[in-house]
Amino acid sequence: MGKIIAIANQKGGVGKTTTTINLAASLAKEGKKVLIIDADPQANATSGYGIDPRSMSSSIYECLVDGYPLDGSQVNTCIEGLQLIGSRIDLAGAELELVNKPQRERVLANLLEPIKDKYDYILIDCSPSLGLITVNALTAANSVIIPVQAEYFALEGITKLLNTIRIIKGRLNTSLEIEGFLLTMYDARLRLANQIYEELKGHFGDMVFDTVIPRNIRLSEAPSHGLPVILYDSESRGATSHVLLAKEIITKHKKATH
Repeated sequence: MGKIIAIANQKGGVGKTTTTINLAASLAKEGKKVLIIDADPQANATSGYGIDPRSMSSSIYECLVDGYPLDGSQVNTCIEGLQLIGSRIDLAGAELELVNKPQRERVLANLLEPIKDKYDYILIDCSPSLGLITVNALTAANSVIIPVQAEYFALEGITKLLNTIRIIKGRLNTSLEIEGFLLTMYDARLRLANQIYEELKGHFGDMVFDTVIPRNIRLSEAPSHGLPVILYDSESRGATSHVLLAKEIITKHKKATH
């Protein structure tokens, strides 16, 4: 049975898409079957894999709004075992078109039902807003990864997101869990970065991943080449940290299912 993980934080620029692209690649390299759903109108997870939106027969927009099945909307990526359902800029209009749909918060959950067991992991890259598409992602997901940037304002935004997760858990998806808080753009030389990590650990304990994602130039460069960092520079700290994250998640799931 596949595990559906939403990667969400309504604060922009915290590394959601970078995490999605590189965690998915690392999970696939560990032999898992993985699907990325790009649920962000900016379509950065799609372009980060070098996929031209015009080459896709259908995107997540057609699936959500016109009822296209997800099966058949996937495209293969440069990583074996990893497929992607891409996004286009017209996804921005989907919020309005979903408003009048029956069970509008469950559209994505219903679409995922027939295909979720074909994959070990389905990662949903959410947009930096708590609109209807993100609500759909959280309603469909088993768990949420919350990337947190190692900077002063990072902890402020978390309260709002946790409140949204609590409401969704109460009303729409009782089994929704927090997979973990992931510290991103971490610079060990900065005292502030270490303070943020300690504060996160103090608040959330075991819910904070042991793995932290460092600031890394190769990680920033890779998307412009349409590659995950593991293919762009497999020796870089950006690549090795995502491999560690993938292993941490796989180990956690093994423990949970035994």
